[in-house]
Parts: sequence; C-alpha cells; structure tokens
Amino acid sequence: MIRVLFVLIFFLMPSGRAEAQEVSPFVKYGKWALLAGSISMNYLGIHSHDQADDAFDTLEAQCTVDQERCALNSEGTYADPAIEELYQTSLDYDQSARAWLIAAETALVGSAVLFVWELTLPKPRPDNIPFEPEVRSLRGGGTGLGLRFGF
Repeated sequence: MIRVLFVLIFFLMPSGRAEAQEVSPFVKYGKWALLAGSISMNYLGIHSHDQADDAFDTLEAQCTVDQERCALNSEGTYADPAIEELYQTSLDYDQSARAWLIAAETALVGSAVLFVWELTLPKPRPDNIPFEPEVRSLRGGGTGLGLRFGF
C-alpha cells in the first residue's frame, strides 16, 4: 500500500526547472486526490478499529459470563476455539486499522508536500489587471502616487 503511494507521488512530480514551469496538472489535481485518499483511508482505519473493538468486547462479554471459557492452554492461546477466534479477529482488525492509518498519514504528507510545492512555484502576473496603483519615492523626500493603465 505504501509503495503504491510512493510511486503515485513520484509520477505526480513534474520534471525540469521550477522557474520555467507552470503548475503540472498532476500536482494541481494530485494533491486533492491524495487528500481525498487520506480521508478515505482514515475512515477505513476507523472502521477497522471499531470492528476490532466489537470483536474484543464480545470476547470480554463471553469471558465475564463464563470465565472457564477464557482459560489459556500451555501454548498461551485460549483453550476454547470460539474465544481464540474472536481474539484473532480482533488482532487482525487492529493490524488492518494500523495499516490504513499509516497509509493515510503517508498520503496526507504527500498531499501537504504537493500543496507546498505548488505554493513555492513562481507565478506570472495575471493579464487581466486593468490598472495598477503606483507609489514612488521622490527626490525631495515626498511620495508620488499614480495609476498605470495597460491597454
């Protein structure tokens, strides 16, 4: 999962000099895709964590009712196969939640890198400014104000 994110980030990065470039469409839209992916993976991590909690709560409830079912054997596992299955299910969902959350953090960092990268690229002056105020320092210690009209 994390390898896929690194490959995706690699392909989202444009090549060449930053001064001569406009924002690549991969950077422009990739940062949003990574952000959406991060949100989605966080949701999946929360869902997996909730499933792990549900499995463990069921295990605890069954152990509270009948403590003999929760006895451990010589190997350190639960003697009752149903209780052991609940415990392994809880561990599997916890591991899944951990993987989703790590992937979500990685995607979020990738998105932040692309946001910062886009902000640091030089931007040309827009062509649609009809007039621009101008302030100058005069030799006599005064300040000159004016307007510049572009046609």
